[in-house]
Amino acid sequence: MIFEAQGFAFEPPPVVAFARRVLIKPAAATPQPYPFTTSKEVLAEIIAGIRRVSDADITLLEGSRSGESVYEVYRALGYDFPHVFLLDVRDCTFVEVENPLPRPFALSTLWVPNILLSCDYSITVAPFKVVGGYGNFSISNLLGLLPLSKYGGEQGTAWELWHHLGIHNLAADLHFTLTFDLGVIEARQKLIEGQAIEDYGKIFIAPPYNVDSEASQASGVETQYLRLIEKAKTGTRG
Repeated sequence: MIFEAQGFAFEPPPVVAFARRVLIKPAAATPQPYPFTTSKEVLAEIIAGIRRVSDADITLLEGSRSGESVYEVYRALGYDFPHVFLLDVRDCTFVEVENPLPRPFALSTLWVPNILLSCDYSITVAPFKVVGGYGNFSISNLLGLLPLSKYGGEQGTAWELWHHLGIHNLAADLHFTLTFDLGVIEARQKLIEGQAIEDYGKIFIAPPYNVDSEASQASGVETQYLRLIEKAKTGTRG
């Protein structure tokens, strides 16, 4: 669904009322403000919407691209929400999970924080970004959950590996391996190639594959990992 950003009020799906643990994955790998990262305002509205229907434990989970503590990034972005647990990916215990695809795009198994396996409801919240000519939305936001320590230790080594494997390939694998319940794209503005910022004034909300598809179609932006996901679903990979 597409909402006007002005006056946006988050209405959680009915299933959230029965959740005991809700996990939110913001885009907060760097201390740069929105639209480079998820804004405090949209996160606050999502948290308020959850609180209107549920007393569930709410956790924000993110990993820093530098491999350093993400808590400094949380502080820089103003992520200070009452009764919300802020967690750094590097402080988690990790489990290796099987990629259900018979022919993975990048990796047959993925290391992920074990907290993902114990949450009743999960939400990925991302800004609207165009990188390398392609959309990067709620599914690509899940890349921040991969622990650097399991993919080369140092930040540079891990990101070199991921770029070698293909960021869009990894995003497609994550879609099938980590089944997030909801995707939110904060498209008040569009960030194009890390420089140009355009006003857009929308908020997209739907399950991750659906919301990324809707944002791509509505804005005329191609999203490469969506094509890979569709090929895997239809068995049309060459």
